[in-house]
Amino acid sequence: MLRLRSLGSGSTGNATLVEAGNKRLLIDCGLGPRVLRQRLAVAGLELAQIDGLFITHEHSDHVGCAHHIACEYRIPVWMSEGTWRASGALDYQGLLRLTGHDQTIDWGDLELRAFAVPHDAREPLQLHCTDGAHALGVLTDLGHVPPSVRERLSDCHTLLLECNHDRQLLAESAYPAFLKHRVGGELGHLANEQAAELASQLRGGPLRQVIAAHLSLKNNRPDLARAALIAGLGDAVAIEVADARSGTPWISVG
Repeated sequence: MLRLRSLGSGSTGNATLVEAGNKRLLIDCGLGPRVLRQRLAVAGLELAQIDGLFITHEHSDHVGCAHHIACEYRIPVWMSEGTWRASGALDYQGLLRLTGHDQTIDWGDLELRAFAVPHDAREPLQLHCTDGAHALGVLTDLGHVPPSVRERLSDCHTLLLECNHDRQLLAESAYPAFLKHRVGGELGHLANEQAAELASQLRGGPLRQVIAAHLSLKNNRPDLARAALIAGLGDAVAIEVADARSGTPWISVG
């Protein structure tokens, strides 16, 4: 069975557990070690039970304590070469596994395929995960959705999808103009309406569940993200909203 659990999603730190068979992957490690241990404990796990890390890009709310955790617990870590260099080209003591766009990682019960996204980072990647029966797409931190990304997610049963901001709240926020432009730009973050448009385009496939993620604490609200997704999906697809600080419960894919 393929399942996931968000441990936290947003600018305060991102980490998502994906489990299939005897493999447990932590996508991003943007929480501090103490908080990460606490949230894993709530999920019934310890860091020693994590089999691999996948880092999407070098921003601190995603790479966080990855180096510390990987080296302390001897956990292999995948990331792009651009992410590795942008995050300091640290020595991972033989645990670093470089990957890139459209590369497949065959990992026992779990197959991973990274894909590039448009974001203001050196070489950002997001992830398609499958256990052979069901597929999960993880898609956050991108400013728009090119056709290549939509195609990569077309077979997904469950999608963890960025709903970062409400455009009106962002426009009316106290953010300086340059930051509003960065967040809402082509290399920034998805607005609720953009996420809903992508979800609606995938509705005709196997998609059964969407988890809204990476919501801005200042420029979005769970009810706004949910309403946008409902407008795009109707009632045929289940919708969950990941909490910025507590994430989600365990969710079965498919």
